[in-house]
Amino acid sequence: MADTTTTPNTLATSKSGANTGSHAATGKTVIDDTVVSKVAGIAAREVNGVHSLGGGAARAIGAIRDAIGQRDLGQGVKVEVGEKQVAADITIVAEYPVKLQQVAEGVRSSVSRALEQIVGMEVAEVNVTIQDVHIPGDDDNDDDKKESRVE
Repeated sequence: MADTTTTPNTLATSKSGANTGSHAATGKTVIDDTVVSKVAGIAAREVNGVHSLGGGAARAIGAIRDAIGQRDLGQGVKVEVGEKQVAADITIVAEYPVKLQQVAEGVRSSVSRALEQIVGMEVAEVNVTIQDVHIPGDDDNDDDKKESRVE
């Protein structure tokens, strides 16, 4: 796991630009990889046409976590964090009948923007894998609606 380190070398200033102190605040900021994954996951979920994130097994485990109130916002997201750059791999399930290339580009754009603005790092790449397409009605439980064939 790589650490993201920032050491400010300038005087702290207020919005008006006036100095707020005579000494620069120095120190180390570490942003854990799981935080970067969560930021990317939240950004990806906000894109129209994204049904969910992760592959089949990850979604099954995610459903269990959701049921107990422990949602994993980084599900379906893998990140590699360097000193100055971050790369992300996002696995999604798209809604049918969206244009898959548009959804992938929307995810790339949303994740890149979030990582640059929130995490403050340059984005080297965002790879999007569309693993499945969700068809409305697939989640309906038809077993309850079928008439029994036997008494």
